[in-house]
Amino acid sequence: MIQELRFRFLLPLLLLAPLVATAQNRCGVEKEYFRIQPRGYLCARTEHSIAIDGRADEEAWRTAPWTEDFVDIEGERCAQPRFRTRVKMLWDEEFFYFFAEMEEPHVWGTLTERDAVIFHDNDFEIFLDPDRDNHEYYEFEMNALNTVWDLYLPKPYRDGGPADNSWDIAGLRSAVRVRGTLNDARDEDLGWTAEIAIPWRAFTRSVVHPPLEGAVWAVNFSRVEWRHRLRDGRYEKVPDTKEDNWVWSPQGVVDMHRPEKWGLVQFVDRVDAQKEPPVDTEYDALMALHRVYWAQKAFHKEHRRWAAALTELTDDPAALRIDGRTPTLRLDGAGYRAEYSLPRHSTHIPGTTTIGIDQESRVHRAYNADKE
Repeated sequence: MIQELRFRFLLPLLLLAPLVATAQNRCGVEKEYFRIQPRGYLCARTEHSIAIDGRADEEAWRTAPWTEDFVDIEGERCAQPRFRTRVKMLWDEEFFYFFAEMEEPHVWGTLTERDAVIFHDNDFEIFLDPDRDNHEYYEFEMNALNTVWDLYLPKPYRDGGPADNSWDIAGLRSAVRVRGTLNDARDEDLGWTAEIAIPWRAFTRSVVHPPLEGAVWAVNFSRVEWRHRLRDGRYEKVPDTKEDNWVWSPQGVVDMHRPEKWGLVQFVDRVDAQKEPPVDTEYDALMALHRVYWAQKAFHKEHRRWAAALTELTDDPAALRIDGRTPTLRLDGAGYRAEYSLPRHSTHIPGTTTIGIDQESRVHRAYNADKE
């Protein structure tokens, strides 16, 4: 499924037309991978209790903004999803709340056992990377029967990270409301809604919780939708047909396990028209570092070692310049570290941001408040 970059001359070509380890690609947008900007959302604090019943009829939900409608996982240049999907979020001192609304003319589900592979049914999925380092992240899936699958990933599958299915969200609350009839092929439905409350104490492996106001997490949502047919009055998947993958913030490839492509959710006291959703001011550097990461994977496959200098990966290191600076590259134990030292953009405090990546795609950030 993964096409590796293989030769040193490919990196400068990628900087012009980035075709990088594209996983499955079905609508010809691989050149957009590094150009797709993550979406942003302002998540308001609520002071009122939320009843997890699948309805979202509390005042806090009524005033919470919707995300943009979901798009194809590869990007907005692909065919638009057949059915609308959108999400709202809230938070308080105890929970991170989600409400998803999914259009669906035929609501069906089959899986009833917790931690089954839920995306074998139509489903709704949440992905969370609290410290935005590509590692120690969380995945949650549910179907229209309110059957859930929760798992923890110490690192992405591309870096050998096994999923930990033994991780359960202690204190999880979830509910589904079907706007129609479930598993009844005799009529057409409007869709289904999912409401979820994940306690902050579930995120014990990565961050201090609850988040401070203003904190930004990497978050994304996915909806898997299978084409179906009717047989003997029951739903069944159309054989030899791929599922549709619809997401909030497009990944650029058919692979949800690229946390660097997830959207940004900022926790705020309230949402008003004067405040803009979060924007990743480090995104260009982050994508350039991932170009180095993929080129290093290809170099290692070819030479059985890591490149010790950018000149081993490209004849034009200047093509990697961000804010007038070229990344440094050094060997680091059994691996390597590629880094930028950039002026800070996100605060009024003068100084630099050091952002780096290693051989397992872990992102490292350090902030220096001193003047340059």
